[in-house]
This record gives sequence, structure tokens and C-alpha cells, in this order.
Amino acid sequence: MKKIVFDIETQNTFQSVGSSDPAALSISLLVVYDYDTDTFTSYTEDELPKLWKTLEETSLLIGYNSDHFDIPLLNKYYPGDLTAIPSLDLLVEIKESLGKRIRLDAIAEGTLGKNKIGHGLEAIEWWKDGEIEKIRKYCEEDVRITKEIYEYALENKSLKFKELGKMKEFSLDTSDWKSRAEGERATMNYTLPF
Repeated sequence: MKKIVFDIETQNTFQSVGSSDPAALSISLLVVYDYDTDTFTSYTEDELPKLWKTLEETSLLIGYNSDHFDIPLLNKYYPGDLTAIPSLDLLVEIKESLGKRIRLDAIAEGTLGKNKIGHGLEAIEWWKDGEIEKIRKYCEEDVRITKEIYEYALENKSLKFKELGKMKEFSLDTSDWKSRAEGERATMNYTLPF
């Protein structure tokens, strides 16, 4: 069972491309945390083919707003179909429990006691200025926060966030999270040698 946590930063905004479809955007950088190797690895747009082998061995993709944003965007580049890999989108889980979406930064502050170190629009400016290391640091920290929130939720069956100055805790049903990674999925072998 191979689990990865990932996040994507883009070169542009929905407004600049004139579309609300994530696949209309271009990736500037993607960071992956691999539970098997306990490592963070980053990929620029031109390095994405180096990621395919990892994806083909993955049994669970973990992200925050990943089903709606990251997976459709990355799927534009991938030679196969990433939707064949089971995913766990923490934002979807939160919305199912609370009935509303909560920003990653609010969950991080409430649950982990820390904040994100930037935001996506800053990462786009960094891309325009050629500051790839700033994007890498920011994106890796978002992946670390997502990983820690995932692990906290698994252990505590709850998450926290601040709203109007008050701390709120809510429960999450994590009973099928482990089994998602253990379920069967279509075999992908697009870049591995036969």
C-alpha cells in the first residue's frame, strides 16, 4: 500500500486563462510526500514525467481540494487516467461533515496551531519572477500541513478550526480511509517497462 500526499502550484489564475476548469491552468510546481520513503519530492512542469512511476505504484492520493483541483489539473499532463487511483480529498471529507468548505489555513491554525506560509496568488507572482525556491518551500509546507492534518484526523477522528474568534471542533468519519488505499484499482503501466 503506497500513499502519497501532494499539492500543486500554478503558473496562472482562472481569471488569466478565462476558464474555471483546472485543466486550463499550467503547473509551476508539484510536491509529493511519499509515506514509503518518508521524503518530499518536487517537480516542475517539465519534470512531471519523473513522477509517473510513483503515481503508477500509488494506492491512495491524499490532498486538500485535490479531487476538484489538483487531480484534474495533473490528469491533463498524465498519459493515463489519475481518476483510476483512489483518492482522499480532505476538503470533501470536511464539507461532508460540516456542510461547508473550510480553508486549509483555518484547519491548520485550529488543528495544528500553525498557519500556511503563503498563498497561491503569491506563488504565481514568484513563478513570474523566477523564484522557484520560494514556490518549492511554500508548496512543500502545504503538503506537510495536509499530511499532518490527515494524520491528526486519523488518530483523533476530528479536526478543529477558528471561526469568528472561537475554536470549533468537529468529528470526521475516518473509518474507510485506510481501506481506500487497500482496495483494488485498475492497474496502470504507462511508463514502466513491460
